[in-house]
Amino acid sequence: MDAESLAFASRELLLLIEACGLAGTWEWVFATGEQIWSPSLYALLGFAPGIVRPDYGLLHALIHPEDQPRVETPGQVRREGRLGSHTVRITRPDGSMRVLSTRGTVHHAPDGRPRGAAGLLLDVTDRARLAAVEREEETRRRILFEHAQTWTHTSRYTTSYRVASREMLALTGVTQDEYLDDWAHVLVPEQRSRLRPRLRAQIEAGRPFSTETRFRLAGGGHGDFRGVFAPVRDAEGRVEAWATMTRRTDGFRPEVSGTIRRGLEQGIAGRHLRAARALLDWSMADLARASGLSLSTIRRLEDGGEGPAARSRHVAVAALRAAGIGFVLLDDGATVAVARTGMVATG
Repeated sequence: MDAESLAFASRELLLLIEACGLAGTWEWVFATGEQIWSPSLYALLGFAPGIVRPDYGLLHALIHPEDQPRVETPGQVRREGRLGSHTVRITRPDGSMRVLSTRGTVHHAPDGRPRGAAGLLLDVTDRARLAAVEREEETRRRILFEHAQTWTHTSRYTTSYRVASREMLALTGVTQDEYLDDWAHVLVPEQRSRLRPRLRAQIEAGRPFSTETRFRLAGGGHGDFRGVFAPVRDAEGRVEAWATMTRRTDGFRPEVSGTIRRGLEQGIAGRHLRAARALLDWSMADLARASGLSLSTIRRLEDGGEGPAARSRHVAVAALRAAGIGFVLLDDGATVAVARTGMVATG
């Protein structure tokens, strides 16, 4: 595995661990004072999302008194640009204690002044839980594929380069080399010339989409499938990978989670956030309180002033989901539906 693939696999594992509540991340912009916690960090620290505002000072205060002297204070982080790696005990509001491994970095301006910081907290109270998470995920993937021919996959993916999942190769009998030579080998012959340019155009557009395909099957015959594709962007807004969920068109709809959910959420625009607030009868201030974000951040998100990869977008969406809002990519592959019980708005 090359360095780029190894780094990508590490990010995937981090997303899985974070989704299971074993890790959380935080960010702090010194110029504005804005701080952002990932939804999983709230859970890791024992808070419901939105109950407290993200604050490095609060994070520091939760550390066991015997461990605090080893950890940088808010002033040391902001004024001196200091932020190291530590293993500390934290006490949750309910009195329970966890052991966390902390990693952080301070970003500096060209003149050397600290301008922001970010960090990762990993729950190492029970290291065996990390291995269990991976085993459970592998078991879930195998059961979904064997019993429902449904699977998810994430890889670096361009118009000229893509890697097939092991499920795709097992289903179709196509080898990885054949797939790399022409991904359309997995399709029945009559669909190849039509779908090649269509998928190329949608990939180049860089937006989530869905498509129906007819795959050739390794045991003979064919099967009809529906795939949902979502670009996953890095902190600079560049597409670093594509996440896909593929299922039988006549099968059940699995819950969207993990990387595919992250990619789809990056396609949620300001108009979708406004529609969600309208369904809840919320103001921007209500969403700010529920998410723990600042009112100015909510305004930028709704005005399109934050890039699609902004972590604050995921925090706002998580707060809306917790209030009963769902965001669904419709079968036309281009429309996002914003829904609450018995109500649907599209955009």
